[in-house]
Amino acid sequence: MKKIKTILSVTVMVPMFLAVTFHEGRAEQKKEGAPPAIKEFESRSSEWGKHYPKQYETYMQTQKSDEIFDALKKDPALVIMWAGYPFSKDYNKPRGHYYALEDVTNTLRTGAPVDAKTGPLPTACWSCKSPDVPRLVKRDGEMEYFTGKWAKYGNEAVNTIGCADCHDSQSMKLTLTRDYLNRALDKEGRLKSANLTNQDLRSLVCAQCHSEYYFKKTEWEDKGEKKTAMVVTFPWEKGLLAENLEEAYDSYGFSDWTHQLSKAPMLKAQHPDYELFTTGAHYRRGLSCADCHMPVVKDGKNKVTSHNIGSPLDNVATTCLGCHEGTEDDFRKIVQEKLVRKDELANYAMDILAKAHLEAAKAWELGATEVEMKPALQDIRYGQWRWDFAVAGHGSFFHAPEETLRLLGSAINKGQDARLKLRTILAKYKAADYVAPDFSTKEKAQAIIGMDYKKLVEEKETFLKTLKPQWYKEAEAKGVYDPASRKDMQLKTSYK
Repeated sequence: MKKIKTILSVTVMVPMFLAVTFHEGRAEQKKEGAPPAIKEFESRSSEWGKHYPKQYETYMQTQKSDEIFDALKKDPALVIMWAGYPFSKDYNKPRGHYYALEDVTNTLRTGAPVDAKTGPLPTACWSCKSPDVPRLVKRDGEMEYFTGKWAKYGNEAVNTIGCADCHDSQSMKLTLTRDYLNRALDKEGRLKSANLTNQDLRSLVCAQCHSEYYFKKTEWEDKGEKKTAMVVTFPWEKGLLAENLEEAYDSYGFSDWTHQLSKAPMLKAQHPDYELFTTGAHYRRGLSCADCHMPVVKDGKNKVTSHNIGSPLDNVATTCLGCHEGTEDDFRKIVQEKLVRKDELANYAMDILAKAHLEAAKAWELGATEVEMKPALQDIRYGQWRWDFAVAGHGSFFHAPEETLRLLGSAINKGQDARLKLRTILAKYKAADYVAPDFSTKEKAQAIIGMDYKKLVEEKETFLKTLKPQWYKEAEAKGVYDPASRKDMQLKTSYK
């Protein structure tokens, strides 16, 4: 009876909760009067904060989520799994929105450019990190924006995720500011970009960044000059399940990279939060991202939508317990128990997949042929994709626990299938007793793949002392930089 009661209470309470939240938000807006005049493409959140001080104050609280957590140190298998891909250099768990731009600038993944034309990554890597991006797309055109190296916009994309990423400056309504999401919605077909409700947008403004994407190589011509753009694209035309996206990538003949050790054609899941969210109970009950991540909170006698976006577990009383029964301590304990089980499967999958890569490398070394290796490499591709899809999202297991466990189970199966095939190949080449080298620490794993980590750090530190401060100085001279967006910010990285 208790289970039935919980289901019924959620069914009844969710629509009530949504109605109350929406009503309170509208009442707050009414008290504040007509929307203020904020200029189009105003990317400086402090300018919006002059008119919406309470929302801005809560947004600035994302500054408190400032700790660097080195995921490669915790799980060295990741270095092996991502060998040959930038994530093997540096990968930290995400911090608050306040640090989004800072972290993408500081990470070893973006390299150490010395001018606007150098560095390993494309301009597309700014797309989810700064409200300056829509201004640049409008000014330069979408194809030009997506053309060139990341450093090209170093002195233009200088403000971190903020108000202009989600709100129309004239009406304050939620709006999609990245056209690649509109295109993806229309291709997928479940929701059409022209018919989105406010409740749809309370998730989709998040999905602009918290989704799986790839950089689509697109040839174009600019005044007779042939150029190549790397356009952010969501592979949604076949559906939102991991297997749907996998099928889409296969149909394109697409790989993010060829693995340095196994030579497998690999896929890297980015952060498919939205895709996994749509498979979970909260989505099916009509909840949006904002309902749990941006609760209405009290500010004296007033109420305001919190823009201190983070884990709902940081504020269980005003998020989870609006629908669920129990105490805050009980709720956190239950979630923690579930996470332990998920982590157990995820760690098992990582160990299997890392060893599969190393075993494949040994098979190549011994003279295995492409025909012999292809089935095992495809299993590695599919297994790692499913593992990555299950864990790359910031709250995957919370959003969709059953789907997350299903994917991890499939990842383990695919990884084991690959290893069985590789064992047969190794036996053929007289190496049936091959044992993968020890990758139990980040240092050992990076040594296995031949990474000159010290050199990467030295080059990055030079960039941090020279080009990075120059970018902000130039942006301030242009009048596009918001000093408040970096107030009291301290340099924190996993390598310093």
